[in-house]
Amino acid sequence: MIKIWQDFLQTQGAHIENGTVQHYGDPEPELAAATNGTIVADLSQLGVIAFRGDETAPFLQGQLTNDVRALHADAAQWSGYCSPKGRLLGNFLMWRQGEDTCLQLSGDILASVHKRLSMFIMRAKVQARDASDETVRLVVAGKQAMAAVTAAMGAVPEAAMQTIAVEIGQVIRVGEDKFVLSIAPERAADVWVSLHSSATPVGAPVWDWVRLNAGIPMIVSATQEQFVPQMVNLEVIGGVNFQKGCYPGQEIVARSQYLGKIKRRMFLAHVNAEAAPGDSLYSADFEGQTTGTVVNAAPAPSGGFDVLVVSQVESANTQTLHLKAADGPALSLKPLPYAMPE
Repeated sequence: MIKIWQDFLQTQGAHIENGTVQHYGDPEPELAAATNGTIVADLSQLGVIAFRGDETAPFLQGQLTNDVRALHADAAQWSGYCSPKGRLLGNFLMWRQGEDTCLQLSGDILASVHKRLSMFIMRAKVQARDASDETVRLVVAGKQAMAAVTAAMGAVPEAAMQTIAVEIGQVIRVGEDKFVLSIAPERAADVWVSLHSSATPVGAPVWDWVRLNAGIPMIVSATQEQFVPQMVNLEVIGGVNFQKGCYPGQEIVARSQYLGKIKRRMFLAHVNAEAAPGDSLYSADFEGQTTGTVVNAAPAPSGGFDVLVVSQVESANTQTLHLKAADGPALSLKPLPYAMPE
């Protein structure tokens, strides 16, 4: 986290641990605001890898799951990066800002993903760098998000997965009422003050709850190399292009798509217990073997945790899933906010 930004947030009441805003004094009102109000959250816990150079687009086109050629200056994308076995090493929100193509991902995997991608640059006219501390990134979500962002930044994109450059940074619209802002550090405090007039500041766990209830997964260190993209619904949210050329793991990803039904999928659920990414799931039909894995988890307003989980589809549809043990706390499934393929 940028030092001057951390100092400012602490003057606003932020409780910060290891570069992550946990809360602003009392998490419960923050969760209540996320349920029926408008929130603003710092995203310093996430990292940004920035690519620059004449061959950035063709280089990333050969590495990522989405069609980078379609990432125009006014567009944003979800995308993924796979191992040769087709398992996700990371997933990203991508946008262009000035000369850079920016990949935002979980901060705990930035170093490993940065290192691996950099290995394949070789003689390409591309430079990759950790740009996490070059901008302040905020997310605004809720009923008044559009009005709040318009007042603070001057303009907003017209539709989801579009971006717009303004004098002080970039506005990325990631949903009907959700906006990511990438701001010049010296202007961030003014933006925060403007947003604060109509949005409640919340810690990272509250934003995690909003994000996972939108059905957007985030690969973290505990879940690297566990899922092919379709298992976490990445193609459903527009993060995989099946017409583009080759990338690591592409044959396996394509085979998963076209040869038979996807047997594991991501579900949204609630559990009256604490959960964390990487926790195992069990069901009666698997007789002691794991039937799934927690992808993301966050405290829920009503108590317990809401979770995104990858599970055997048949088990999720016909059995009760249990957390950590066959007789562990039971999960109750919730509807995802988007339609799933048949």
